[in-house]
Amino acid sequence: MATSVHVAPVDRRLYAWAAVFIPIIVFIGFARSYYLKALFHTPALPGPLVHLHGIVMTLWVVLFVAQVSLIASHHTRVHQRVGVLGAVLAALIVVVGIATAISASARGAATAGQAGLKFLVVPLGDILVFAIPVAAALYFRRRPEIHKRLMLLGALALLDPAIARIPLGFIERGGPLVFYGLTDVFIIGCAVYDTIKNRRLNPVFGWGIPLIIASQPLRLMLADTDAWIRFASWLVR
Repeated sequence: MATSVHVAPVDRRLYAWAAVFIPIIVFIGFARSYYLKALFHTPALPGPLVHLHGIVMTLWVVLFVAQVSLIASHHTRVHQRVGVLGAVLAALIVVVGIATAISASARGAATAGQAGLKFLVVPLGDILVFAIPVAAALYFRRRPEIHKRLMLLGALALLDPAIARIPLGFIERGGPLVFYGLTDVFIIGCAVYDTIKNRRLNPVFGWGIPLIIASQPLRLMLADTDAWIRFASWLVR
């Protein structure tokens, strides 16, 4: 049975801005190493797995924009049909993302030792904070007010790799504190806008944002433990 989705003008503006902002950040962040690689003569990508990862992540951004556009233009049934492909793509992102992260960590461990193993916690954490809201969004696909906010959180949670690669000195020097912090600013900004316009904090943002933000220092602390080094070593062997 099709679900009727009514999107208020304030919601349309929030998701329309997200559909513009997210692709711009992703493009800027990965322009030198992926999208405009030929112009910047950056090092070759290490194997087909990285290419596949780039493709599925790009398709996810395109899908997010398309789905927002379909709802804004009241093509709800098409949105729901495309959503089936979105579920498959989300699963691919998790599988390919984990494989890519492990492969990159193995290369890093070979050249940088434990530093390469420690860094593995960052991309795996990104995948986790993407998978939780997206899986919940698929479960609540018949409840648009929950579904759309969960999908927005899932999309925003994946911004930190792109932000970390933006060629600005304060980002490049700042490390996780800066690229996580900027990601959080964008996420919190969306929640503040939504809260002001709807005159209440939606529960999705109420639990989703603390989950994303809390995961950031927790994974960095986990990276320094012997248990994580042993686990990461087991993954990359």
